[in-house]
Amino acid sequence: MASSLTAAYPWTTSPLISCAPMRLIANASLAAAVSMAGGLGFIGAGSDISTLSSELSKSREIFSKSNFTTPKSGILPVGVGFLLWGAPLKDTLAILSKPENIPAAVWLFAPRDQTQLRDWADGVRKATASKTKIWIQVTSVREALDAVKIAKPDVLVVQGTDAGGHGAAQGAGIISLVPETIDAVTEHCKTASTTLPFFVATGGISDGRGVAAAICLGAEGVCLGTRYLAATEATIAPGYQDAVLRASDGGTTTIRSSVYDQLRGTTEWPAGYGGRGVLNASFRDHESGVSFEDNKKLYEEAVASGDKGWEGDRARLTTYAGTGVGLVKGVEPAEAITRKVQSDAAKILNETQARL
Repeated sequence: MASSLTAAYPWTTSPLISCAPMRLIANASLAAAVSMAGGLGFIGAGSDISTLSSELSKSREIFSKSNFTTPKSGILPVGVGFLLWGAPLKDTLAILSKPENIPAAVWLFAPRDQTQLRDWADGVRKATASKTKIWIQVTSVREALDAVKIAKPDVLVVQGTDAGGHGAAQGAGIISLVPETIDAVTEHCKTASTTLPFFVATGGISDGRGVAAAICLGAEGVCLGTRYLAATEATIAPGYQDAVLRASDGGTTTIRSSVYDQLRGTTEWPAGYGGRGVLNASFRDHESGVSFEDNKKLYEEAVASGDKGWEGDRARLTTYAGTGVGLVKGVEPAEAITRKVQSDAAKILNETQARL
């Protein structure tokens, strides 16, 4: 096993910044741009792999046309994220087993039962001759221990409750979750004489200050999602992106709920998960007692209105974002976002050490 997280991905620089595999948003262009900036970008396959082959092909094309030096191992320097409750394992492995499609990492999240983690981890390792590293997203200490025992991941992505999009309906922020998880997993691996995974923190982190804080908590890398909603490469509706830029004070203006899934018809998620998004008229009407049928009708009308569905006090369309949304101030290329977040974090860590 590599001596450090950046050693495992030799094109990356420290602290390692990754882009969350946001379903429908994190595409090949976004993932490749993050990786070419010294991070690790993830393509968000989610539960639907119908475009996976084409996205991997696009990433290969982007790298081939750049001055970026791809790994000698032949792997693609991007990762792919899967939602285990819906993604088809057999068909996925058929795609990933092709030598030209082998990604640097797969990110596994939200199994219907824990045995899926073992099936996916074993399957990916076999299909890629262990060239692809296994990242597993967890939302609690218990989940982390279960994942380590069952699937022996190379990386644990520890998601705090401040994260945008889907996560545990109940959980802790990274300030307590990351160190407690590291302590518990370290003790388990020591007792079981098994290899300790690397730890990546995610949830509410939008700038270099958040990255520096996560590193001080013990994480070797950090994953950003909401910040990359404002990347030029993201596949995102202009109205959604504008709503992200307008939002502030995310602790009071975002909430984790299942109502957005219900209105969108994305109800396949296992029990215990909810999506954090910007509070809007859809949620307020739900809370005030408007019937689901009426709320759904209004939501569908907002969908038909396009970007206007995100405008004004009566905005209704889902705007998944984390509590760090107020720190997102403008749209920039993913490369610029990645390099600035990383350099700011390094500067803060150096200045902090100098003050001690």
